[in-house]
Amino acid sequence: MGHWLMIHAHWLFGDQLGPVFTAADDGGPPADAPLLMIESRSVFRRRRFHRAKAHLVLSAMRHRAAELGDRVSYVKADSYREGLREAVGRKPVTVHHPTSRAAAALVTSLGNVTVLPPRGFLVSREEFASWADTHGHGGLRLEQFYRHVRREHDLLMDGGEPAGGRWNLDHDNREPPPQGVRKLGAPAPYRPREDDIDAEVRHDLDRWERAGDVSFVGRDGPRRFPASRREALAALRRFVEYRLAGFGAHEDAMLAADPALSHSLLSAPLNLGLLHPAECVERAEAAWRAGEAPLNSVEGFVRQIAGWREYVWHLYWYFGEEYRRSNALRHTAPLPSWWDELDADAVTARCLSTALRQVRDTGWTHHIPRLMVLGSYALQRGWDPEALTDWFHRSFVDGYDWVMLPNVVGMSQYADGGRMTTKPYTSGGAYIDRMSDLCGDCRYRPDRRVGEDACPFTAGYWSFLHRHRDLLRGNVRTAGPVSGLDRLRDLPELLRQEHDRGDRAP
Repeated sequence: MGHWLMIHAHWLFGDQLGPVFTAADDGGPPADAPLLMIESRSVFRRRRFHRAKAHLVLSAMRHRAAELGDRVSYVKADSYREGLREAVGRKPVTVHHPTSRAAAALVTSLGNVTVLPPRGFLVSREEFASWADTHGHGGLRLEQFYRHVRREHDLLMDGGEPAGGRWNLDHDNREPPPQGVRKLGAPAPYRPREDDIDAEVRHDLDRWERAGDVSFVGRDGPRRFPASRREALAALRRFVEYRLAGFGAHEDAMLAADPALSHSLLSAPLNLGLLHPAECVERAEAAWRAGEAPLNSVEGFVRQIAGWREYVWHLYWYFGEEYRRSNALRHTAPLPSWWDELDADAVTARCLSTALRQVRDTGWTHHIPRLMVLGSYALQRGWDPEALTDWFHRSFVDGYDWVMLPNVVGMSQYADGGRMTTKPYTSGGAYIDRMSDLCGDCRYRPDRRVGEDACPFTAGYWSFLHRHRDLLRGNVRTAGPVSGLDRLRDLPELLRQEHDRGDRAP
């Protein structure tokens, strides 16, 4: 402990697990600074997390501690404050800016903690604020920010122009799945092998649950996502070498028997800090320049990480804490118990039961089931966006407050009234039918809006438009569908049907 007395300890949160968070350059902790990690039981008491998420986070923390060896003091405590007192008392500590407002408020309230700038992202807070202050008069839109990041960080650029002559290749990346296939046929994603640390974590979680100390939802095991830097790099390498080439065209498709398709599954290690976004996009670009992956796949991947992920991170801070309570549509309905419990077996609608089952069993789905199945259903039913944000945070292995707040309040639920997107993202069953194989064996028909076989998404879509027709008729992107309400002769029957459905599982 003598070394701890001479130099400030540096605190690592559970999503600051990669080497960038201990690097001494640019104001980081000294190379010989002792490190501190705190495993706080109260984190799991406050929210009912997915069991696989709790397992992944604790496994990743303990794997990192094992790597760091004697350099780290790993404290298991009831709370962060208690753990900090136990480890260092009132001695000075440094920490890189945490990723949540709650954690940021905690560390700034502690007199012995010095907060260093955030790490793990491409764009600094100052750079984003400067860009947003310049562009915010017309609404902050991803496309303009994405182009800014590409230019400033020289990503997929040929001189001053985008590689291939176009910034956006979305048009090439919205193909439905091939007809008649159950699986896309992509090489399998990386899968880690569990070890003694995983067994120890699972034993502890079982013990805490038996004692009634914590409670989880969902299923745990085997672990599907990297919990160490070595595993994360192996997953990145596997994706770039074997799966990136096939990613683009079908990135918006859904197949019941193939939930991963060609997706990278890198969001969890990225959000744990095990990977840095720069190394991900640079490897993808190198694959394109070497002729190993087509531009549409690489651009789609770069857009997800250097565009959307950065955009969401910065909007979380830029919009302020009041953004959490945004509710432009005045949706207040509580989440039904079958949804909160991930009870996929209670659901008949095949697309919704499939998405809920994927979440229940793995804590993950890709972005289209999140947005156009789970999010769309909640939006159509008028569920409370703040409660839904908490559900996504708890239920997904890659879910953190900064991730889910803008994604749910802004993108999915339009609760911010358009500060983040130009329209509500919801649809009838025809979209799901076109982009998936989920409607064929379903008892509901995507082209029916009234009756026993009425698709809950098709009926819900028209009910949603009717409920908000005054607002949506003034939006150029939704005015057309709203005008279609006047041509629905069965609208009164449809509205009665949806009222009677209530919050029952469809």
